Amino acid sequence: MSEITCPYCEMDEILVLEHIYECVTCGHEWEKAEQEREVKDAFGNVLQTGDVVQMIKDLKLKGSSDVLKSGTKSKPIRIVDGDHEIDCKMNGISIALKAQFVKKAN
Repeated sequence: MSEITCPYCEMDEILVLEHIYECVTCGHEWEKAEQEREVKDAFGNVLQTGDVVQMIKDLKLKGSSDVLKSGTKSKPIRIVDGDHEIDCKMNGISIALKAQFVKKAN
């Protein structure tokens, strides 16, 4: 049935609710573990909050005449939910980026 098993009775008939799991067999309820979002750069390296990234291609910023040049490094990044996974500062500008346009800097 399910990959999840009840920690109490070890049965695998589990109801998946919004914030909890519930065992159909014994009625035991437990909280879902928060899963950390895994974000990968253009080369498949896993990015984490606090990493420094580097642009891999020139990128024009929408609503501005600014361009982030290839090779531009960021300040430490923050991983966020949404379409643009990375919040950071580059060239003094706070921006949201997609991970496909950056690589992890050494």
